[in-house]
Amino acid sequence: MASNRRSRIITHGIARSPNRAMLRAVGFGDDDFEKPIVGVANGHSTMNPCNAGIQPLVDRAMDALKASGAMPQVFGVPTVTDGIGMGTEGMKYSLVSREVIADAIETSVNGQCMDGVLVVGGCDKNMPAGMMAMARINVPGIYVYAGTIKPGHWKGEALTIVSPFEAVGAYTAGKMSKEDYDGIECNACPTVGACGGMYTANTMSSSFEALGMSVLGSSQMASPDPEKADSAAESARVLVNAIEKDLKPRDIITRKSIENAISLVMATGGSTNAVLHYLAIASAAEVPWTIDDFESIRQRVPVLCDLKPSGKYVAVDFHRAGGVPQVLKMLLKAGLLHGECMTITGRTLAEELANVPDTPRADQDVIRPFDQPLYKQGHLAILRGNLATEGCVAKITGLKNPAITGPARVFDSEHAVMEAILARQINAGDVVVIRYEGPKGGPGMQEMLAPTSALVGQGLGESVGLLTDGRFSGGTWGMVVGHVAPEAFVGGTIALVQEGDSITIDAHKLQIQLNVDDAELARRRAAWKAPAPRYTRGLLAKYAKLVSTASKGAITDGA
Repeated sequence: MASNRRSRIITHGIARSPNRAMLRAVGFGDDDFEKPIVGVANGHSTMNPCNAGIQPLVDRAMDALKASGAMPQVFGVPTVTDGIGMGTEGMKYSLVSREVIADAIETSVNGQCMDGVLVVGGCDKNMPAGMMAMARINVPGIYVYAGTIKPGHWKGEALTIVSPFEAVGAYTAGKMSKEDYDGIECNACPTVGACGGMYTANTMSSSFEALGMSVLGSSQMASPDPEKADSAAESARVLVNAIEKDLKPRDIITRKSIENAISLVMATGGSTNAVLHYLAIASAAEVPWTIDDFESIRQRVPVLCDLKPSGKYVAVDFHRAGGVPQVLKMLLKAGLLHGECMTITGRTLAEELANVPDTPRADQDVIRPFDQPLYKQGHLAILRGNLATEGCVAKITGLKNPAITGPARVFDSEHAVMEAILARQINAGDVVVIRYEGPKGGPGMQEMLAPTSALVGQGLGESVGLLTDGRFSGGTWGMVVGHVAPEAFVGGTIALVQEGDSITIDAHKLQIQLNVDDAELARRRAAWKAPAPRYTRGLLAKYAKLVSTASKGAITDGA
């Protein structure tokens, strides 16, 4: 298993004896210097349920790495949890943490010239960050998802983290009792694990199976269940095999494999954040990919899974019904998957799926038969118009009619719009505009789960439009449009919208339009002045200076 990479830091000569001496202090013996050094990026944290169950998975992976002839070296990575930070100033750090985590993994693996890396993470940004890092450093790597949470229950209703957010709207609208409001909050999150619907964490982890960078069937397991730890050990063995074969991320992450990943996202009704994150992953892997590529895939891939937030079921139900492998096999059979793509096992995706049934089991309705989809086309539509000349993302599942024209209700922050919603000042037919929350303006593109959930709770989910240069939680549903680009902070048209202006959102026509004539817009543009940055020092200020537009993934390298 000799490695040219390892030989730069460990040699038999006198010149490298200090390196060897330091490694002896952390457990290396004479025989270990010839083994591949495998970094284990450990996202364990007691800050949130998503990451609180990671340490047992790391322990199993470390044991399996040693048993397979590698020398694991564990290092920590930070995490920020959207569900806890939502609606607070701390939420500005969420997307920023994607870049911080990727940089931390790159620093540790390259700084110690490691031969491979096993990344273990749970919350939303852990997944894209780990994949970005692996694509950048391009040593053999594998992603181990920490697993989903099990659903909570209150009075016979299955709960997820979105349930308390929607309860806020229902309670303030007088549609829910205090008993039920408190019961939902206390019972929504009964175990460790990431948010239980097809929200961002489960979207990204499941897509990594399709991408070829995670063990097939591992992404929708519940975090506390023994099979999750077993899959971590199996992932470690697979990684050592990849190191022996010198199978690297860029051998796996290609344009075709990204198409596979996005096809899976569409088929499962996944998060809008997948658009932002796969633009970033493709950039890190130097794979040509644009925002319009998502629309091309959407038009040919149906939604096959009835999953929350707009459907009935949660991730553990999906897993029991056959999970990602079942959906991938259906897509492969329909000619919607590139089966020849390589996976981290050293086998093609088609070879990995060979023993999976062509059709879903008849005793479940989580995964629909291919000829009976929930929707004939995907749910993440890319809209364009004078409000978003670079494009934006609309999530259109769960809506009877994904089109609205109405008066603009304009807010320059998430905080301001929440005050209006809770005061019952938003009415059916309104189009809410939340701006100056983009990559640079926020900075950090806060998720708007609190406003959208409050509107749903008040019964306005389908009758009120909402658009923003920020983004949405994977738990969001309704007439919502995010990632509007160019953003307000750099003078995008969204900055020129005035209260009462007519706005059209039409997913049928893939259109988002401010119905104001060009001459008036030119007058407003001439009068517009850029606001002062909200932060002038520290991480958020640094991020705002470096970050790209959302239409390029809100990345900070290669921007």
